[in-house]
Amino acid sequence: MTALRAATLTGLGAHRPAQRDGNTAIAERIGSSDSWIRERSGIVTRGVAGRDESVVDMATSAGGKALAAAGIDPGEVDLVLLATCSMPGPLPGGSPEVAYRLGARRAGASDVGAGCAGFTYALALAADSVRAGSADTVLVIGSEKLLPMIDPDDRGTAFLFGDGAGAAVVSVAERDGIGPVVWAHDGEQHERLVIDGAPLLLKMEGRAIYRWATTTLPDLARRACARAGIEPAELAAFVPHQANLRITESVVKSLGLPDSVLVARDVVDSGNTSAASVPLALARLAEQGEIRTGDAVLLFGFGAGLTAAGQVVLCP
Repeated sequence: MTALRAATLTGLGAHRPAQRDGNTAIAERIGSSDSWIRERSGIVTRGVAGRDESVVDMATSAGGKALAAAGIDPGEVDLVLLATCSMPGPLPGGSPEVAYRLGARRAGASDVGAGCAGFTYALALAADSVRAGSADTVLVIGSEKLLPMIDPDDRGTAFLFGDGAGAAVVSVAERDGIGPVVWAHDGEQHERLVIDGAPLLLKMEGRAIYRWATTTLPDLARRACARAGIEPAELAAFVPHQANLRITESVVKSLGLPDSVLVARDVVDSGNTSAASVPLALARLAEQGEIRTGDAVLLFGFGAGLTAAGQVVLCP
């Protein structure tokens, strides 16, 4: 039997829509205010994909940037994994078209449907594919165009979401830079967040998800750190799913993270971008020089299902 290999992140990429929407128009429509939205979610603005800007378009943009950052030719990619819950229909998935557009002609391609935890689930699958020898290079992308699926009159969701895409390249390495994944679900609460109906609209029980996230995630985060052999206080950064700033602050407090651990708060400028939120937030920290090559970062996705997955990675 072949010994397991090592896997690491080698490049990051992000696509943020050019259009930005603030809170004012949304607040007026739902009978609220900018201050109410900020207090409830921390969100100030969010990216809005153009009418002709699709999940695949944004994924291709982010994926191309990640490959360029890693110095990888698209023809060398063995597998493309696209985490998304906002394709316009169940078939076809978006990953084959993304792979084709990028020029990854010999790659396998599959969509990963774990909602807001999709990127961290896909990252775990990518790392294990590399470790097992099924692939040398995997492109992992989270891309969402959620706003067309949001009821603009729903006071509970109209202000929360945004569009965008983030990507990472996973490559075979001499040393592991992606820690063991910790994942979980609470399928008993699977109806707390759904996209259904005609037209397709997102419906969410926000209070129930808040309770689940703030009571479940701290222990899972500690387990992810333990599996990677690091204490939470030793992390360089914590990058949770950017669901709501109140959830992030609650989890940070429960973990007792010191000020030395940088916490991603990308939700303030991007809104909740579901499967795209973790790679977008990670890419922003790297772009701004707030994390550096080799820094240990805890990634954690959670959401619909209810599902969660996290792992400690070394910044490329």
